[in-house]
Amino acid sequence: MAKETLRSTVTKDAPLASHPVTDSRPIFPKENYKYMLAGIVVIVLGFFLMMGGNSNDPNAFKPEEVYSFRRITLAPIVIVLGLLIEVYAIMARPKTKE
Repeated sequence: MAKETLRSTVTKDAPLASHPVTDSRPIFPKENYKYMLAGIVVIVLGFFLMMGGNSNDPNAFKPEEVYSFRRITLAPIVIVLGLLIEVYAIMARPKTKE
């Protein structure tokens, strides 16, 4: 009996919407997307700084190439800066007009 009551309530009292309500505005303002793009570029730059160390002889190991300042220190700092830019781009509120 409870099922019949529920069905009659849904079909009679609350008809289904024919078109779902959607919001066509973008999630972030245009300025935030620019910051996001800049953050991605900085992150990719950090990964490019980490690349390298190609050797013609696979049996030779050159620690000065693998453990260089650029790969061990600079590249991770650049990547973290890129991630911080991404966090700022997501968290920044749009400027309001007064």
